[in-house]
Amino acid sequence: MTHSIRTDTQTAHLNGGGGLRDTATRYALLPLRVFLGVTFIYAGLNKLTDSAFLKAGGAGSIGETMRSARAASAVPALIDLALKNPVGFGYAIALGELAVGLGTLLGLFGRLAALGGALISLSLWLTVSWATTPYYYGNDLAFLMAWLPLVLAGAPYLSVDALLRARRQRGRRY
Repeated sequence: MTHSIRTDTQTAHLNGGGGLRDTATRYALLPLRVFLGVTFIYAGLNKLTDSAFLKAGGAGSIGETMRSARAASAVPALIDLALKNPVGFGYAIALGELAVGLGTLLGLFGRLAALGGALISLSLWLTVSWATTPYYYGNDLAFLMAWLPLVLAGAPYLSVDALLRARRQRGRRY
């Protein structure tokens, strides 16, 4: 007995071709991009608007957080470097998260934004959440792994990068 698959029932979707499966494959990273973008925008804004965070000392401050994480950090020298100016480092992290989040959400310099997100997540994993046991309870490692597909793929669809690429290609044809 021979079995066949009907392909005539699939509707052509975006970009004028391919079926539902092709469309799902094409946009598979979009939910990850939206999640990471929104999360990093929220994290950056949360740090910038938290009156306690951007201080060198005191409960909830960046300085106190770094001092408490130093002993269990995989790279205490990284924390020592940040402790030379904890408020400046706090602003750098917050603005970096905001830039990464916006770049990822908009798909503007998608690979660069994802690389920035991966580096932020890596640095937080090696410092703040390194001592978390079991290791998979620390969310920074999971964030690092979530950034890697976006570092590799960028933001090829529904993004400023895609619009700019299409514009460049149209310009070459004329």
